[in-house]
Amino acid sequence: MSCTPLDTEFRRLSPKFYTDEIVYQAELANIFGGRSWNYLCLMCEVPDAGDYIETYIGETPVVVVRDKSGDINAFVNRCTHRGSKVCIANKGKAKQFICPYHEWAFDLSGKLKGVPYRHGIDGKGGMPSDFNISDHNLTPVKVAVRNGVVFGSLAPDMDDLATYLGPKICSYFDRVCDGRPLKVIGKMRHIIKANWKLQIENVKDPIHAAILHSFFKVFGIWRSDQKTDVVVSETGSSSVLVSTASFDKLKPSKAESALSLADPRMIQHIREFEGGTGAVMTIWPNLIFLQQLNCLVMRHVRPDGASRCIQTWTFFGFQDEDISLTEQRLLQANLLGPAGFVTVDDNEVLELIQEDAVALGDTPVVLEAGEGMGDTDYMVSESAIRAFYRFYKSALGEQPHG
Repeated sequence: MSCTPLDTEFRRLSPKFYTDEIVYQAELANIFGGRSWNYLCLMCEVPDAGDYIETYIGETPVVVVRDKSGDINAFVNRCTHRGSKVCIANKGKAKQFICPYHEWAFDLSGKLKGVPYRHGIDGKGGMPSDFNISDHNLTPVKVAVRNGVVFGSLAPDMDDLATYLGPKICSYFDRVCDGRPLKVIGKMRHIIKANWKLQIENVKDPIHAAILHSFFKVFGIWRSDQKTDVVVSETGSSSVLVSTASFDKLKPSKAESALSLADPRMIQHIREFEGGTGAVMTIWPNLIFLQQLNCLVMRHVRPDGASRCIQTWTFFGFQDEDISLTEQRLLQANLLGPAGFVTVDDNEVLELIQEDAVALGDTPVVLEAGEGMGDTDYMVSESAIRAFYRFYKSALGEQPHG
């Protein structure tokens, strides 16, 4: 069976979209380097003047720092002299950033403030007379903050973040991040040998959750007999899967008859938010924002070559919450994360898909389930994945062929 790289109905996808270097380089340039708002960090990770954290837009390293006036700044972590990283640690506190190679010094806004031997030694050497220090500031990253969450873009003329997200996604974003000060309660990072898009597709797919994830199925967290809504943004770029758990234990098969919970708090749900016990959101291009029971996490999927990605999980809560709720969130983090009771299933399957993508050639990936590319009130649908690829095609520009 043959297929175009991406057909007009977005029901067929070439496996080369997961493996081809030309496609991948086009993604880095046109998606991550183009008109997109990319998740950077939580504002509470840089609480005071001089606090900084390193993050990434695509493969581009970015430093986010709070300056003395309290503003959040971001810039590319690359010295404008010879290209070394300016900031070596992945987080810390600084009064300024000094490149380790030739000690060019930049302030907390990324402006170049000092160049050693600028005028040479004893009148010999140094920079030319027309050297303008203001022409060599660090490359700025445009910043937007929404309710304690920091986004950045390499495009200087981006739409405001609310317009970019659209009203549907904003409503679910604000449902959790409602303006209350946030706090980080844990962080994990790991490598998956799978293309970054496979991770995003996976959480736009409500079907597998009730099949692949035995934990969800057995303990009534996400099952085919429960209410599920698929909400797709106006552009198709982002989406939310909303589930309502029954918590009824499934009549076990022989293989599952011994399954029980030593600690029932693992699936205990303290009602915090209206609508659903879980909301799995994807924000274009590569943020997965998870609320599953009482576990809250920003899952940043960083592309690292065509055939693998690096995922950073930032588990969080609210600064004013009761310590017992924080403990509940930490306990339920065991559902997610690199070795979570649920996520470990995804990690294994997506690596299997990546392994076979090279051998598949032009044998198509099939996205037939359900109708259209919009909202649904049923589970067996791939509408959100098709909508994602419709937007992906427009964002990528001229379609590259693998």
